[in-house]
Amino acid sequence: MHLHRPLLLACGLLALTACGGNDQAAAPPPPEVGVIEARPQTVPLTRDLVGRLSPYRSADVRARVAGVLQRRAYQEGSDVREGEVLFEIDPAPLQASLGVARGQLAQAEASYANARATAERARQLAPQKFVSQNDLDNAVAAERSAAAAVEAARASVQTAQINLGYAKVTAPIAGRAGKQRVTEGALVGQGDATLLTTVDQLDPLYANFSINSTELAKLRSAANVSLAGTGDTPVQVVLPGGKVHSEAGVLDFSDTTVDPATGAVSLRALVPNPGITLFPGSFVTLKARLGELHDVFLVPQEAVQRDANGAYVRVVGADGNVERRDVATGAEQDGQWIVTSGIASGDKVIVSGVQKVKEGAPAKATPWQPAGAGTPPAGAAPGKVPAQAPADTAKTEPAK
Repeated sequence: MHLHRPLLLACGLLALTACGGNDQAAAPPPPEVGVIEARPQTVPLTRDLVGRLSPYRSADVRARVAGVLQRRAYQEGSDVREGEVLFEIDPAPLQASLGVARGQLAQAEASYANARATAERARQLAPQKFVSQNDLDNAVAAERSAAAAVEAARASVQTAQINLGYAKVTAPIAGRAGKQRVTEGALVGQGDATLLTTVDQLDPLYANFSINSTELAKLRSAANVSLAGTGDTPVQVVLPGGKVHSEAGVLDFSDTTVDPATGAVSLRALVPNPGITLFPGSFVTLKARLGELHDVFLVPQEAVQRDANGAYVRVVGADGNVERRDVATGAEQDGQWIVTSGIASGDKVIVSGVQKVKEGAPAKATPWQPAGAGTPPAGAAPGKVPAQAPADTAKTEPAK
């Protein structure tokens, strides 16, 4: 029995040592997480909207007199000047009509000369009672009728001159002339004014788009939103394939009524097009800066989690323990969510290492930086959200 006592004592000591080691393994140091310090700020209120381009001005070129189209004087698809001759209509019938009108004017002037002479003679003889008052009145009336006939004949001459001028069809505006609609030899202007072509002014262009009236009403009623007015709202045009147009436009029209068919409010932007790289009828994406959001937070996308209750973030509280905060998110901007409520200024929002922590458990907070980012510049606040944080650069560290 005395030989077994040392052996039992040694076994007991080994068991106590093993228990102490398990206690140390069950209490590891708090996990290290990357955090940002939430700071309220003002960010642009932008929306990506689909719009369609249209000419700044578009004019139909029509035949304003009847005649046979003789020739086209412009190159289809070329730029033309205002007043430049585009088509010529056979002027012979119009010249003949002008000649007839001039002849009628000459006849009316001759009749007026005779009537004026007769009336003047009657005025001279009337005081001596050589002509009756009735004859005087008739002579004066004939003179006035002849004068009116002269004015009518002059108007007819002017009309004939105008019609002859319409034989040369000119561009009403400067712009790009389209395809010829009627070929040479066709009779045009008979009855209705025949459409010959269209001239479009392509610099600048209009971009027509719309925004849902419900969303616009929410923005206008929100306390932290200030909307920009017409003329102050920049609009950027994004072409198919993601290419951004070199010239930014500006909002120049906002309708005051809601379209009952679509439930949307029509907007229009004026977009410079100096190189004629944009064409009317094209569908484009418009990034419209409608105003500003005040007192909101920019949080990297990887910090925002979602479950059945909605979006939430985890923060390291003042006591060093992890807390859950339910948040309301707005639009995405440069790899970050715009958080409008749920967090407060100074909160340490966990960005990296989210999967390693548990609510109510301690965590060690360190300033977070995106993967690949260098040392922050001097004077930069620790944990400050960078101007652009790509969502796929910050990776969650695996739990140890």
